[in-house]
Amino acid sequence: MTFILSEDQTMLRDTALAFARDTLPVSHLRAQRDAGEAALTSQAQTQMADLGFLGVLIPENYGGSDFGLVGMGQIMEAMGRNLAATPLVQSGVIGAGLVALLGTEKQKTTYLPKIAEGTCLTALGLDEGAHHAPLAITAKAQQTEEGFVLNGAKKFVPDGHIADIFIILARTDGEASSSEGLSLFLVPKDIDGLEVTPLNTLDSHGAAHIQFDTLKIGPEHVLGPVGSIYPELETILDRARASLASEMLGAATAAFEMTLDYLKTRRQFGQLIGGFQALQHRAAVLFTELELTRSCVSAALRAVEIESQDKAKLVSLAKARAGETLHLVSNETVQMHGGIGMTDDHDSGFYLKRARVLEALYGGEGFHRDRYARLCGF
Repeated sequence: MTFILSEDQTMLRDTALAFARDTLPVSHLRAQRDAGEAALTSQAQTQMADLGFLGVLIPENYGGSDFGLVGMGQIMEAMGRNLAATPLVQSGVIGAGLVALLGTEKQKTTYLPKIAEGTCLTALGLDEGAHHAPLAITAKAQQTEEGFVLNGAKKFVPDGHIADIFIILARTDGEASSSEGLSLFLVPKDIDGLEVTPLNTLDSHGAAHIQFDTLKIGPEHVLGPVGSIYPELETILDRARASLASEMLGAATAAFEMTLDYLKTRRQFGQLIGGFQALQHRAAVLFTELELTRSCVSAALRAVEIESQDKAKLVSLAKARAGETLHLVSNETVQMHGGIGMTDDHDSGFYLKRARVLEALYGGEGFHRDRYARLCGF
């Protein structure tokens, strides 16, 4: 399997890098944090849509480019380098993917063009506890003559504070922890019975808790066949996990480069600190781990794009490896910057905080190591 980017993929990567650098630098996230905001400006969101980023995984006949997950991975890596808070994963990957894979023709024509245009943001209401557990669903959806009545809650919904449409996973049948009996519902943010509680998150990217009590929706809001959507949900979750691994690779790479620049310019005891062998060895370890992670992430993106039989294993390998690497690099970035790395004035703390959120999102290292082992037959 080759990991060389095509000419079009290279152009997309370069465009994303330039956009993130010029429009969404880390200083932009800092300004958002200081202003108590956790959403892109409408101008930045429009620019992102105009560049086609939100439509990369949407078919052309619905307003997208159908460019593929390897292309989305290049965009996510660029956003990760600058810690950009974007709706790309929740809307461009998960929302677009679920509607395209499970939606009726009317749902596709209604939502996909708006997602590509950036005028409809989605958020997946999945986990109900502190840890990622896509089968541990207790939210209920009871069928009635008019449609369904939803009761339950979802915790730490990424982009839940800015979503126009929630895609809620609820149990229409089956026992807890079973993959049978799970259904998806498209729920507008302003519907009666839905309560959204915005959260101030550690990484300043924003999220929300959502609660739904006797929430009544019609059958047109059902996404996919009732009670049997889990295989498709896992497919889209793996796309999201691979995209997040790309973002983590970008964040780790930027943090490493920032640290390397510091080693080359900071003087102590009459010489550059990069001249100390102990720090050289630590930097060499980081470089090696980053190269290994890049190989894992590239393999996962390609496997998902071509629907390889090993895609689930490679995605879990990439997410676990990216989490371990980002954890190490973000820690070393703070430590090797010394005292200034512990201050809010320096950007290293932003990378460490974002790292901790990305490590846990849609499965931490433990979750994906266990999943990888099970998929390998252990």
